[in-house]
Amino acid sequence: MYQAFTGGLGGIALAKNGKSRAINAENPHGEKGRGGMAASHLGPSRKGSPCLKDIEPGAVVTLAEMEGPGQINHIWITVDNKTTEADCFVLRDLVIRMYWDDEETPSVESPLGDFFCCGFGRECFVNSVPVAVVPNRGFNCYFPMPFKKKAKITLENQHANKIPAFFYQVDYCLYDELPDDIAYFHAQWRRERLTEKTKDYTILDGVKGKGHYIGTYMALTTLERYWWGEGEMKFYIDGDEEYPTICGTGTEDYFGGSWSFAKQVDGKTVEQNYNTPYLGYPYYSAHDELIHNFYHNDDCPPMRGFYRWHLQDPICFEEDLRVTIQQIGVGYRGLFERQDDVASVAYWYQTLPHTPFQPLMSKEDRWPR
Repeated sequence: MYQAFTGGLGGIALAKNGKSRAINAENPHGEKGRGGMAASHLGPSRKGSPCLKDIEPGAVVTLAEMEGPGQINHIWITVDNKTTEADCFVLRDLVIRMYWDDEETPSVESPLGDFFCCGFGRECFVNSVPVAVVPNRGFNCYFPMPFKKKAKITLENQHANKIPAFFYQVDYCLYDELPDDIAYFHAQWRRERLTEKTKDYTILDGVKGKGHYIGTYMALTTLERYWWGEGEMKFYIDGDEEYPTICGTGTEDYFGGSWSFAKQVDGKTVEQNYNTPYLGYPYYSAHDELIHNFYHNDDCPPMRGFYRWHLQDPICFEEDLRVTIQQIGVGYRGLFERQDDVASVAYWYQTLPHTPFQPLMSKEDRWPR
C-alpha cells in the first residue's frame, strides 16, 4: 500500500487519505481556506503577494514550516540569475536548507541552482523524473520528503545585493500517520576546486544509519586537456575500507553514456547533451553565457553538468556509506591521473539522526571559474 501513500502512478487509482496543502508567499502557513487572500490594484485575491520581495543580503528566510505527520511532494522555485552585471552568481549565492523533525542541523544544504542540477551559477534545461528545470529557471523537485513531527525549509541570501523577487510554492499532504519504516530525504553539496592527483574525489562520507542512496549531480570543470571521463564511481557500504562493494567502469558510464558522448560535425568531435528520466548530461559550455564584458573574451574552462538517479537501482546500506569518484583521463599515451574542479550534490534517504555536514564553502569559493 505504499504506492497509495506516495501517490505514484501505480497507486493513483487508490483512495488517498491525505489533506492537501500548499505554502507560498500568498499563504505562508499553508492554512486551509486562506490561499490567495492578498489584494492588488486589481482587487482582492488578484495576485496581491506572488513572491518574497527584497530579501536582504545575509538574511535567512523561512520558506515553509509545517507540523507533521506529512510529506512534501513538490517544490517549485524561480528567481533571477543576477542582480547586476557584476553580480551574476545568484544561483550559487542562495543556499537552500531543509530540517526534519527535531533536528537542529540541516538534512539538506546546497546552493540553490546545484540542488536542481544547475551548477556553475547558470540554469539549463533538465527533464528527469525527480528534477525538472524548464524555461526560464522554473526549478521543480518531486522527491518525496516525509516528516513525522515537523518540516522546515529555509533560504539564505549570501549574495551581495537584495534579491528583488523570489517566487516559490511547496506542495504537501498531511496524514494521520506515516509508515513505520519511513526514511528521511537528505542532500549535500561539496566541491574541490582542484582535486588531488591519485586521490578520489569524495561525493559523500560520514553517513551513519540505515538508508539508500538515490542520486548524484556533478558539476565538472575540466582543467586539463584530453578526455576526462575514465574515473570510476565507488560505493563503500557497511564497513568497506580499502575497496568498495560497488565500483563502476567510468564516469561517462555511470551517467549512462558511452564513447565520449561524441559525434562528428565537420570533422570535429562534438559532445552530445541529453536528458532522460533517470540520467542525463544537460549542460556543456566553454563560454561565459551569462555576462560578457566587451573588454574581455568570453572563454571559460569547459563546464559539464550531469545527473544520475538511482530510483530503480537504489544503493542500500544498513550502517554507513561513502561515495567517491576518480579523476582519470585518457590521451594519446593512454590513461593518466588528472586534476580538475569538481562539485557535486549527493541525494539519499536515511533514518534519523543524521551526522552533521561539514561547513559549507564561502560564496566566493563556490563561484564558478
